[in-house]
Amino acid sequence: MDALDRKILTELQLDGRLTVTELAARVQLSVSPCHRRLRDLEREGAIRGYRAVVDPAAVGLDFEALVFVTLRWEDADTVTAFEEAVAAVPHVLQAQRLFGEPDYLLRVATADLAAFQQLYDQRLARLPGVQRLTSTLVMKHVVDDRPLPA
Repeated sequence: MDALDRKILTELQLDGRLTVTELAARVQLSVSPCHRRLRDLEREGAIRGYRAVVDPAAVGLDFEALVFVTLRWEDADTVTAFEEAVAAVPHVLQAQRLFGEPDYLLRVATADLAAFQQLYDQRLARLPGVQRLTSTLVMKHVVDDRPLPA
């Protein structure tokens, strides 16, 4: 990956709806080579996909919490079962496995505190292998959905 590929990625992170012609102009490249590079970045997996970034409040998901998960055991079967189960919970927007304690960090969005409590009690606390859940509420997003640095 060279500097031109990085410029293409930067521009697409800022505006994923650019046409190839607009993208080529922004990175100062003709359309055909730009399109070729774009296809290569997609094929190589540098670009994983394209999507709309939706405002959670606009769809009634104003409440966000971070949930720290500690597993009872960290054997391969427990980890696999937990990860498969957490991936099936639609309100979990992100799930990251961590080094040390806790074992996982989940970013969860719900409509309100009552919906979060129900999700917590009915789904999250019942995930395979869970020993302890600790949550904290998000007060404000200071940096959110920032593009990766060039």
